[in-house]
Amino acid sequence: MSAQPQIGPDRHNGRVAADSTVARVTLRPIGSPLPLGALALVPVGLIVAGTQLGWFTASDQKMVPFILLGFAVPLQLVASIFAFLGRDSLVGTGFGMFTGTWLAYGLALLSSAPGQTSHVLGVFFLAMGGAFALLAGGGIVGGKAAAGAIIVTGSARFILSGLYEVTGATGVERAAGLVGLVFAGVAAYVGLATLLEDNARRPMLPMGRRGMARAAVTADLEAQLRDLEHEAGVREQL
Repeated sequence: MSAQPQIGPDRHNGRVAADSTVARVTLRPIGSPLPLGALALVPVGLIVAGTQLGWFTASDQKMVPFILLGFAVPLQLVASIFAFLGRDSLVGTGFGMFTGTWLAYGLALLSSAPGQTSHVLGVFFLAMGGAFALLAGGGIVGGKAAAGAIIVTGSARFILSGLYEVTGATGVERAAGLVGLVFAGVAAYVGLATLLEDNARRPMLPMGRRGMARAAVTADLEAQLRDLEHEAGVREQL
């Protein structure tokens, strides 16, 4: 679909003078990356939580970094890229930060013995937890409760994981694992809800959308293109 805003100094009664500039903005329809990004968090969330809850032996834990690097990183990266192409900086940033986190964590696991803690990794997790908390504020303001729920639970699990890496307290590790299970459950619900929504072209399960987020799936085309000239990629500067 194309939006053709008329740009020029002489605009009268909807007509543009011959010497004015006509700009055409082309938007390519894409499938929503939300189901892919959210559902990709489920198995990874379960495996990391299971590691923290003692589900796996030290030998089994050697497979965890390969799963993070081979499964989570590429799928989250694809979801992030297409979220930005879909003009959603919140979701694109969130999936992009998950991509970087899983990549860094996977590489850290490859360079350490199973069960070994690291103050550096702990500080990294704490910083990521804080960054996700800030990102959650954008989801709340934008009326995206579902995306906000993933970000909030992700923030909590990273903060607890960071505290465990710094303190080595078993109780904190177990708490991080339990929150990780909640995180996986929230991601599974959001993935299912967005998949059904995208296929049915209408909301099927409660997503907690409000304000602009709700209008994005219920308003007409004219409303979707309103203020397009002020969006990144169209405006002159970021």
